[in-house]
Amino acid sequence: MTKPKLFKMSTIFMTEIVQAINLGKQVLSGEQPLTIFHEVNFAVEAGDSLSIVVASGSGKSTLLGLLAGLDEPSSGSVRLDGSDLFALDEDGRARLRGELVGFVFQSFQLLPALSALENVMLPLELRGTPDARERATDSLRQVGLSERDHHLPKHLSGGEQQRVALARAFVTQPKILFADEPTGNLDAATGAQVIELMLELNRAQGTTLILVTHDEALARRCGRQLRLEAGRVVQ
Repeated sequence: MTKPKLFKMSTIFMTEIVQAINLGKQVLSGEQPLTIFHEVNFAVEAGDSLSIVVASGSGKSTLLGLLAGLDEPSSGSVRLDGSDLFALDEDGRARLRGELVGFVFQSFQLLPALSALENVMLPLELRGTPDARERATDSLRQVGLSERDHHLPKHLSGGEQQRVALARAFVTQPKILFADEPTGNLDAATGAQVIELMLELNRAQGTTLILVTHDEALARRCGRQLRLEAGRVVQ
């Protein structure tokens, strides 16, 4: 495989907010190593939207975990806004995620005992933001759920729960949004509405969007597409 050109690697740190550099991941399958990803290289400029198409069951969540520093690679590195994730310890990676990153998951990941408003407030409260309630209320208004703010997740439809998840992801005004199959648990019509809303919020805030999916139609909604097959980037 052709190695990345060194002159490019030395210049993109100033302009590209997400970089995967020779990223690899192996796990043990029985007594044998199983390669999930091998020498994955790509970079994303601030404000861009990138979809990464990976076949279902082929490590989508693993890749997202590596890019966010939730998992550690077997080789290579990831840079977020110029910081080498894996030169930091676990606490350092957590702090960097808190400063830079928002997440949207297929399974919503709302806390069931908290209301919609409380779920959106949570990342702000963890930061010690003094006006967390006001900002969370405004974020719910942006996703059209002002009248549902005191409802628990179990009293919300799937589409409403994902809109709460969007409000929570964007309330901290992250530089980077990682989305993992955000319409996977929604019907086609509801999923289309959620994607439109996510892309609208993304444009409004100038967030860098990285969407991992196996859905070709969803992937085409992003400005750039990247395909991974057998753990490698293919053109």
